[in-house]
Amino acid sequence: MINRLHLSASRTNIEEAVRLAEAYGLGIEVMAFAFPDVLDGDWRMWLSKYKELLRPIQNITLHGPFMDMVSGSPDPRINAVCVARYSHAIRIAAELGATQVVFHANFIGTLHNRFYRDGWHARNVDFWRPLAEYAQTHGVYVALENMWEFDPTIIGDLLNDVNHPYLRACLDVGHAHLFSDTTYSWDYWLEVMEPWIIEFHMNNNNGVLDEHHGFDWEHGVLDYNQMLPKIRTIAPQAKLVLEMDSVQDMADSLYYFTTEMA
Repeated sequence: MINRLHLSASRTNIEEAVRLAEAYGLGIEVMAFAFPDVLDGDWRMWLSKYKELLRPIQNITLHGPFMDMVSGSPDPRINAVCVARYSHAIRIAAELGATQVVFHANFIGTLHNRFYRDGWHARNVDFWRPLAEYAQTHGVYVALENMWEFDPTIIGDLLNDVNHPYLRACLDVGHAHLFSDTTYSWDYWLEVMEPWIIEFHMNNNNGVLDEHHGFDWEHGVLDYNQMLPKIRTIAPQAKLVLEMDSVQDMADSLYYFTTEMA
């Protein structure tokens, strides 16, 4: 499992994260190119900087743009913006040598109306199929991440109907706990998403706010002693990203994997 473990690196902690990753042979998930000020600014400078910083890192993934993205929007102009942002991120991922890029699925979780879900599904099948083809031409997998989705079949049905080898899933453990309908257990999320999972995002929260703390945070409600064995079984090849705000929290959480690091 240790060779699949990644640290989430922001613009403010990238150097610290790389030092920790290099010390333990870990991967890095790059956050910098998720933000519009980078993508609309001197992104080539950032790309050059990150290529140099990530030189000692063997395994790289990328978190793509997510702010205000509404894939499969009924508005074609909004869709065009999303396609441009995602295509840009795919090209950057390829240049960085990243194997996969994560995008949010963008379902509005407060809308439980059947007509919204059916329309969202049909539009997103049309939206993601050509992007998956585009990603394949660049050798980069796309992983759709659950955010506000209250039911795992929202993404699962989409991935099933697109049915493209380069469109997969990133299962965010914290989001599944926070935003899932209470009738859907963690085991059910794993069961539904299993065929497509290539990545997990992992951290701890208090069950109310989407915070990114370490596994042993004193107010955390997620028990990774119970969750990690299931993750190992369900998706033994998936990337495991410690998506935590603090590099120290990531370092403190590594002992959950110490049997593989010894």
